[in-house]
Amino acid sequence: MRARVLPACLPSGRIIDNLIDSLGEDPTRHKVQAPDETVASGRATRSRRSPSRPLHEVVSCIADDIVFRVYHPRERLVEDDLMQRYGAKRHVVRRALAELERDGYVARKPNSGAQVRALSAKETRELYAVREILETSCARMIPLPVEPRRLQHLEKLQREHVAAIKSKDVRAVFRANVAFHEAIFRLCDNDALVDAIVDFARRTHPVRLTTLVTEQYLDQARREHDEMLRALRKGDRARLVTLCTRHLKPAFEAYLRTIDHLNG
Repeated sequence: MRARVLPACLPSGRIIDNLIDSLGEDPTRHKVQAPDETVASGRATRSRRSPSRPLHEVVSCIADDIVFRVYHPRERLVEDDLMQRYGAKRHVVRRALAELERDGYVARKPNSGAQVRALSAKETRELYAVREILETSCARMIPLPVEPRRLQHLEKLQREHVAAIKSKDVRAVFRANVAFHEAIFRLCDNDALVDAIVDFARRTHPVRLTTLVTEQYLDQARREHDEMLRALRKGDRARLVTLCTRHLKPAFEAYLRTIDHLNG
């Protein structure tokens, strides 16, 4: 089942509720179920007799479920539940939580265990300030004009992004958007800079999801992607830098409104 796209304009107090409702229809759709897997309370569980999944898979699956709000901000992550859901041994789950804490998805507090991290307004502003510095610096370094071969790859990724929007598949939209932007940043041919951009972008993945359920923001993102491609074709660096800055704002501003709801 595909997650539906919500109406364009939502009162700030309803953003999280509608977001969770939209993405909560089928939280296990992206999981491959083993023959011994069962479903309980809307979340997949596995028999503990199954071999433990490798660490990297468990980390990826938990992060994915946090990004797409199978687990909500500030929700406790109970080891026993995670062991069942992801078919993993306790030591694997604990190592996965440690990695997710390092990557900013999970917060662990004394005597209360692990919970999904909810970024504060201050943390969100700081992360986006760094993202703006990194991404605009990258745009200023891209050799122009861009080779036709590399432009064709970007155009293909943008077609995939548009197709995902038309199909109203939130997960596909998210992944196509990530792939499109990373491909643009790769044009600068500075791997260290791109790695830093990808790292800070990953830390804000749950923030960015906030705008992926409204038609208004999705249409704006599509149009801005098209404008970025035009700027790259024409060698218009100033326009590209402006677009990179503007493109960050909708998700940032929408998430700040959700924080008010969470703290209300």
